Amino acid sequence: MKVHIKKYAAKFFCLLLTLALTAAIPAEAVTAAPSKNAGMKKSQTPLGKNGRLRVKKTFLVNSKGKAVTLKGVSTHGINWFPKYVNPKAFKTLRDNWEVNCIRLAMYTEEYNGYCSGGNKKDLKNLINKGVKYATDLGMYVIIDWHILSDGNPKKNKAQATAFFKEMAKKYKKHKNVLYEICNEPNGNVKWKDIKAYAKSVIKAIRTYDKKNIILVGTPTWSQDVDAAAKSPITGYSNLMYTFHFYAATHKSSYRSKVEKAVKKGLPMFVSEFGICESSGSGKIDKTEANKWVKFLKKKKISYVCWNLSNKNESSSLLKSSCKRTGGFQSSDLSAAGKWFKKL
Repeated sequence: MKVHIKKYAAKFFCLLLTLALTAAIPAEAVTAAPSKNAGMKKSQTPLGKNGRLRVKKTFLVNSKGKAVTLKGVSTHGINWFPKYVNPKAFKTLRDNWEVNCIRLAMYTEEYNGYCSGGNKKDLKNLINKGVKYATDLGMYVIIDWHILSDGNPKKNKAQATAFFKEMAKKYKKHKNVLYEICNEPNGNVKWKDIKAYAKSVIKAIRTYDKKNIILVGTPTWSQDVDAAAKSPITGYSNLMYTFHFYAATHKSSYRSKVEKAVKKGLPMFVSEFGICESSGSGKIDKTEANKWVKFLKKKKISYVCWNLSNKNESSSLLKSSCKRTGGFQSSDLSAAGKWFKKL
């Protein structure tokens, strides 16, 4: 009996202490409405609202057949900036920036690349973490085979095929995963070369995952969509073709190229863009960037901004001085970051 008296006396003391501390807090702090970041019901998330996406004519549509546009942010190379693959960063983008898609850019041949000495197990683990965080938040996520210096995607076709087989087998039941099978083919690479590569990788993916969207790169750093429009891949559904631009370099003539490809019936997805020069740095051009976004919205073309990092270049959405890896404040944002957040 003595033990019970002590137990309840202790509880009563704690209750009194709690009431005393609460009384000392200003009333507005106690009654403040929950923050927008406090959480989101599953049904209110981008995935909860739209479900599995598919391609209908040139449009990306939701599970009800309504055209949707993804507004995304791409990581920089997860090979070098793994710290930004975290739930707090993704949640900040979803809740404060109205971003509904994350692109996980995994370089293939640069330093620590998947095909050039990088730790494959660690890189795949990072991809898996990124997919999990995006899924938990009800966001869409792009698994990006980020070729660059390799130029021709056929160079590492065997590794790409094995990688995407593994991803497709793992994520076939996910409704929020998209596969980008070759970031920016470049050099003396023709559409017929990319098309041959794409057919092999698409076949590997479709062995396991019959439905999720597959994004196919186009020649000249994913800009020659006109070549793909003349001879698109047949025999498969839910394919889209990527177009990339950097607003300070690529202007109205490139929009005309996209316009013509759309008229030919090519479903397009801007899986990477920036408001600076094509180098990923240099001057920024907000005026041209605004023209691009207006054009993309009119055509209902999804777009993903490059890049979430504090790398010292003008395409980075964070200042080089930013130490945060999530919960970003206005003071952390670069000029590009402030522009994109305002969208």
